[in-house]
Amino acid sequence: MNIKLTKLFNAVSVSCIVLLLFSCSSDRNSDKDHLVFRYNEHSNIGTLDPAFASNPQIIWPTNQLFNSLVQLDDSLAIQPDIAKHWTINDSTFTYTFILRDDVYFHKNKAFLETQNDSTRLVTAYDFEYSFNRLLDEKVASRGRWVMKNVESYKAINDTIFSIKLKQPFPAFLGLLSMRFCSVVPKEAIDYYGNDFRSNPVGTGPFMFKLWEENIKLVLRRNPLYFEKDEQGNPLPYLEAVAITFLPDKQSEFLQFAQGKLDFISGLDNSYKDDIVTTKGKLQEKYKDRIKLITSPYLNTEYLGVYLDADSPQIQSKSLRQAINYGFDRVKMITYLRNGMGIPAVHGFIPKGLPGFNNSNGYTYQPEKARLLVAQYKEETGDKKPTITIGTNSQYLDLCEYIQRELEKIGIKVIIDVMPPSTLRQMKSSGELDIFRASWIADYPDAENYLSLFYSPNFTPNGPNYTHFKNEVFDSLYVKALNISDINQRKLIYTQMDSIIIAEAPIIPLFYDMAVRFVNNKVSGLGINPQNFLVLKRVRKEK
Repeated sequence: MNIKLTKLFNAVSVSCIVLLLFSCSSDRNSDKDHLVFRYNEHSNIGTLDPAFASNPQIIWPTNQLFNSLVQLDDSLAIQPDIAKHWTINDSTFTYTFILRDDVYFHKNKAFLETQNDSTRLVTAYDFEYSFNRLLDEKVASRGRWVMKNVESYKAINDTIFSIKLKQPFPAFLGLLSMRFCSVVPKEAIDYYGNDFRSNPVGTGPFMFKLWEENIKLVLRRNPLYFEKDEQGNPLPYLEAVAITFLPDKQSEFLQFAQGKLDFISGLDNSYKDDIVTTKGKLQEKYKDRIKLITSPYLNTEYLGVYLDADSPQIQSKSLRQAINYGFDRVKMITYLRNGMGIPAVHGFIPKGLPGFNNSNGYTYQPEKARLLVAQYKEETGDKKPTITIGTNSQYLDLCEYIQRELEKIGIKVIIDVMPPSTLRQMKSSGELDIFRASWIADYPDAENYLSLFYSPNFTPNGPNYTHFKNEVFDSLYVKALNISDINQRKLIYTQMDSIIIAEAPIIPLFYDMAVRFVNNKVSGLGINPQNFLVLKRVRKEK
């Protein structure tokens, strides 16, 4: 049996494995099917340790397994999680959290090493330990940067936890909602060591049951979970979550269409025309069994320009602006993405965040683009301007479209296709004049996007991949950090975004959309601008 068939067989068999966890009776198994939620992760999951939850494929399952001090609702508003409430002292930059006293870790044999029970209550000292671990160089957590503005933190007692910042940082509560900041028990870290990655112990609505890497992952309902719904019923409603790892998106879609998966996320070229119209609506043939849910997604897709490149084309603001004016983003999204996306004609900050500005950005103006190309030629003497765009195969269609359009205005485009890992490495090391990139919000504040252009954040010390430097921009960035009022910050964010658009270190392409195709039997599966998967309120009909 070849590898693809083997993975398909294993994906189908996960349902049987999950149901066998409930009962040995086939009749009873079929009765339990509505209690199991199934989805596929086509990318590999390398760990279930929240200290390394830096991408969606890890964040999704760890969202089910762990909790933090605070959480975000589907509108990205800060809500209590393990912290019941908190106070903020603006003069000392101190956050004081009052914790719940009814949160237990998942039952696990690790606790039996030090006590007579297989679980225990979470205390503020567990957050102190978890934050220490996040900063531990030996752990090498990918989330260590979350603590860069923290001066100190301390458990005052079992239910009070205090954090003091070095300076004002209004987006800090949003950072604390990230999976990096999840609470973990010292007993489990000591017991499993490096194997905690595959033996996670948290507090979440589901707990770890089974992981056969690259084949299946099974989570079971946590009977000790502390959250309840509005009627006082305990969460979660489901008994299990079953995750398969089919790498082929077309096979994933086939499984979904056959009812063997409960939802799929995103719109792949292999099936986009089959399931949605060119206007982004669900095809008629699926409406009786599938629902389409969409939301603005805090992800801006763009081309970045490495401004330290020794190239007259790159150094010319006129040519960078010409590229921005030289292609039709609306047509690109309509025909290449079936309308699933918002053309990026309003700046870099995506729709859904304070600072997004309808009047700021580049629209399609080919005549203006030609004039700017002519201006570049006159300034430099370069009669045949040529640029090279580095991309991976997933975005080749977009880059080829841009290539055709820019050649109409007098710019020759070479496309360099490379593996995603190579693209990331070369982008970080400044080896690409122009590179295809995206920025997904780490936390729901426009500062996260604007930090890409703050000059102290030059790579490799930060996310400024373009090496953009502007004194006015930098001063506004620092000013915004000292303002807690979001309406005042919004005005500064808009001004900063305008500088980025005027100087053109980037070519915004589109603001992404979170897209979910969901089986009609599923309810309670919301959607949010960060496209996080939250399953604690999901139900399935029989």
